[in-house]
Formats: sequence, structure tokens, C-alpha cells
Amino acid sequence: MKNRIQFKLMLASLLVAAGTAMASTPGPADGSPDTQVAQKVVHEIRLYPWYTIWDNIAVRVHDGDVELQGQVNQPYKKADLTRLAQRVPGVRSVTNDIEVLPTSFFDDRIRLQVARAIYRDPMFSRYAIQAVPPIHIIVNNGHVTLEGVVNNPMEKNVAGIRAGQAGLSFGQVINNLQVENPGKKG
Repeated sequence: MKNRIQFKLMLASLLVAAGTAMASTPGPADGSPDTQVAQKVVHEIRLYPWYTIWDNIAVRVHDGDVELQGQVNQPYKKADLTRLAQRVPGVRSVTNDIEVLPTSFFDDRIRLQVARAIYRDPMFSRYAIQAVPPIHIIVNNGHVTLEGVVNNPMEKNVAGIRAGQAGLSFGQVINNLQVENPGKKG
């Protein structure tokens, strides 16, 4: 029973951390209108049914002006995310700097292999059961980048190793994973 409660608390904290990593706002305080708008935009993006581990979106808000950055693996997602952000109360304008990754059978194959290599590892099984797991796999013309949030440095390193061992990628895997608890070893 105690382990279940600890697991649920850890899962909730990771979801909050993933949302916080996506909402980087230059606002002065947590209760500022820009911070609230950013949190609402991030919430809408996370609820978007086609937001997957193949996409990576960052949100910035300044005086109600929303800037969307990152990558998506399908062209329609870029327009959909702009519409979602525009509907959030408090948004004055939306600048969409989202990159649409090339649609490629080869890149799709790499995405699947890297995802399997990472999420089949027992260390990441608790992440794999989430609707949108916190490790995002961005593949651009055969080059792999990991984005998102993990709990500790060991998970970051293991995810990078697993991604590199998946094969097919061109060059080294770029590991941009953020660590929620940098002091923890594992």
C-alpha cells in the first residue's frame, strides 16, 4: 500500500515537472497572468489527442503573446496547436515557430526502434504507462534527440544509452533530457 502511494506521488510529480518544463515563461511570479496563460496553453497541448512522444513543444508567454517552439512529426499538428493556443483566455497573439519534421518512413522506423529500446527497459516502465510519456523522441533525417523530463541523472544516462543502442540513427544521440532531482543517483 505504501509503495503504491509513493508511486502515485512520484507519477504526479513527474507530470507536473513535464508540464513545468514545457511552460518556460519569463513572468515575474508564479501567480502572474503570463504564467497562468502558459499553464493553460500547456494543459491544452497535453490534452490534444495527437500530441505524442514524437512531438516536443515549448511554450513562452510575454504580456499575453504566446510563442510556440519545438517539433512535430505531422504537418497538421502545427496548425492545430496554434488554434488550441488561440482559444485560451488571456492570449493576445500566437507566434508559431514549430518545426514540422520531414515525413519519412526511415525516420518513423528509427522513432519506433528508439521508443522500444527506451520504454521496454524496466527502468522506464512507469513512464511507458502514461498517456504521454515524459521522454520525447525527436528524429530529424536520421538524427535522434531526446527531450523531456526524467527523475534522476541515472535515468537520463540510461535513456541516452538505450537510444544509441537502438541502431539506424546517423551519429550520436543528443540527450536534452532534464533531470527533476539532480541530487539523486538512482
